[in-house]
Amino acid sequence: MMLLVLHAVRLLGFADTQAIARRFELQGVEDDLKDAEARGWATYSSFAGTSGWSLTEAGRTENERLLKAELTDVDAIRKVHADFLPLNTLLQQACTDWQLRPTDGDPLAANDHSDVAWDAGVLHELKVIDGALGGINQRLTQVLPRFSGYDRRFSHALARATAGETAWVDRSDVDSCHRVWFELHEDLLATLNLHRGD
Repeated sequence: MMLLVLHAVRLLGFADTQAIARRFELQGVEDDLKDAEARGWATYSSFAGTSGWSLTEAGRTENERLLKAELTDVDAIRKVHADFLPLNTLLQQACTDWQLRPTDGDPLAANDHSDVAWDAGVLHELKVIDGALGGINQRLTQVLPRFSGYDRRFSHALARATAGETAWVDRSDVDSCHRVWFELHEDLLATLNLHRGD
């Protein structure tokens, strides 16, 4: 269970005990988190009215060691990662287009979401990504069941965004398309012991 506890902390970045437990539907994570803290793998801190856990460098190293021991079919995950990368480029562009809508006078003008056709184009790109994500997620879970759920979470966020809730495209304080995708990317990188840009 320590693998999933440390991995949940890594994927979430900074999270409270309940969020860590929810990430992989774990029970009784408090003891594991305290154990991780005692071993120097995790630290609990508070700032700006929030409190939570984060990994130390030693915890990140331990997480990577456990992930390496878990992975029995590295080639299968590498193939999925290769198929993921073009979609990652599309996702990044879609999120940029959601945030910015260039004008003649300002190529970096903020998107105020008043151009319905522009936003519809971005949502269409996200639907294309959503369509491809199911197959990718299925291939991942065949090797490592812990990858389960990314496709459902992305589809849920996209449905909320399509219904007019603009935060569900790219905000970090909800389980938005971008947040789910960023977490999936981090999960792939951690599993393959890669770094962003690799």
